[in-house]
Amino acid sequence: MNQTTLTQQALPIDEQSLAQQELDDLLATQSETVAPAKDPLTHRDRQIIATIINSTPDQIKTLWIEGGITVWVQLTDSGRLPFDRTWFATRVAEVKPTIAEPETPRQRNDRLSDELEEACRKYELRHGDIDWLSFSTKVFRDGRLVGFVGCNAEGWYSRPRPYGRNQVADTADRAIGYLGVRPVVAA
Repeated sequence: MNQTTLTQQALPIDEQSLAQQELDDLLATQSETVAPAKDPLTHRDRQIIATIINSTPDQIKTLWIEGGITVWVQLTDSGRLPFDRTWFATRVAEVKPTIAEPETPRQRNDRLSDELEEACRKYELRHGDIDWLSFSTKVFRDGRLVGFVGCNAEGWYSRPRPYGRNQVADTADRAIGYLGVRPVVAA
């Protein structure tokens, strides 16, 4: 019976370090594919930084603090800008309140719902269930269908029938008015 003995062949140091580097790169690529790194900067963060450095948000790649003293801003074109940490923190505190927090879909729906409720009260209308994704509903007076009201990217809209052209308005009040109903006036 033949037996074979395997021996580990020693690689020269340069080849071994190259092989180790290849392995490290492969592992880093695979881990990035499995669990991509989350971008630490939000769009609002980029807006604040861009305002401070007189740039645009899409030009901001990332930022980091070096040695607790210097804030570095990395740009997408590979440029880097250094800033004193204290100065930068002061500017962030000044600029941050001037840039509005983006409205969440829930906040938008709550705001639109409040506006619709107010307009329905004025016209003594009731509305059906709201389709929250498209923000649209039916409106009724005394149990009779008056029309359809909703809000999209163009603004508030209404139409008297299920199919047809939307009448676009800047407020829920005006959209309901386009349905031909009049506000109830106290006698």
